[in-house]
Amino acid sequence: MKERVIDRAKQYWLLARFDRPIGILILLWPALWALWVASNGKPDMLVFTVICSGVIIMRAAGCVINDYADRDFDPHVERTKQRPIAAGKVTPKEALLFFLVLISCAFALVLLLNIYTILLSFVGAFLAASYPFMKRYTQLPQAYLGIAFGWAVPMSFSAQINAIPMVAWLMYIAVILWALVYDTMYAMVDKDDDLKIGVKSTAILFGKYDRHIMAVLQIIILALLIVIGILQHNGWAYYIGVMCAAGLSVYQQHLIFHRDKALCFKAFLNNNWFGLAIFMGLLVDYSWR
Repeated sequence: MKERVIDRAKQYWLLARFDRPIGILILLWPALWALWVASNGKPDMLVFTVICSGVIIMRAAGCVINDYADRDFDPHVERTKQRPIAAGKVTPKEALLFFLVLISCAFALVLLLNIYTILLSFVGAFLAASYPFMKRYTQLPQAYLGIAFGWAVPMSFSAQINAIPMVAWLMYIAVILWALVYDTMYAMVDKDDDLKIGVKSTAILFGKYDRHIMAVLQIIILALLIVIGILQHNGWAYYIGVMCAAGLSVYQQHLIFHRDKALCFKAFLNNNWFGLAIFMGLLVDYSWR
């Protein structure tokens, strides 16, 4: 009995991808950027705790509903065929119930914040729940991913200052484009399998111009981050962070140059350092003020 309980808990842990915290970090960095900018480096601790916890829970919920949506595809993809639903360790009904539990926990947390943020959370929940199904209907599911998980940016601003200024929307656009870039790198790993089973992605849409389009997007992202710095009167530390992020972008282009699957996945993982570079720039900059 004990072994069964432990195994069930393990399967739900794997379903929520808690064994792969890199995804949490990549989604958490934009929320931290937003909190630090909105609060001038001094976020309210309740807001900080709720936003960070909410990002972690919503990422888990996103993974669960993604695997539920892909339950007929994952068994045919080498990288995903051992996931709990695909392997028959968790039933689709159990996964849906788990998703509802996670969403409920996230909503309970957001109730601690202001009304504006509570209302925004409904949009965030809809985006997170609908994202996994976009790969059936649009060639740009990676952009929709950015729209969904980048929603932490306007929510962070609203939670901290009860408003969403222009700088928040600029940051949101930068995060959407960033997600489009790193998730395209991720999609390059599954491109062959996706073509076989009919799943859409930007890696397929961009074709032979994938690297070039991502390079242009990376330049736009960095430009937006610079504009944000100018609007916020950020100092040298922030721009050093942006320069480090630029260097990491060049390195990622190097990794994906030959479209080797392992190196494309490595480029995706490297985006964690991109997010950290920007946050460290903000952290040091506001600490010196």
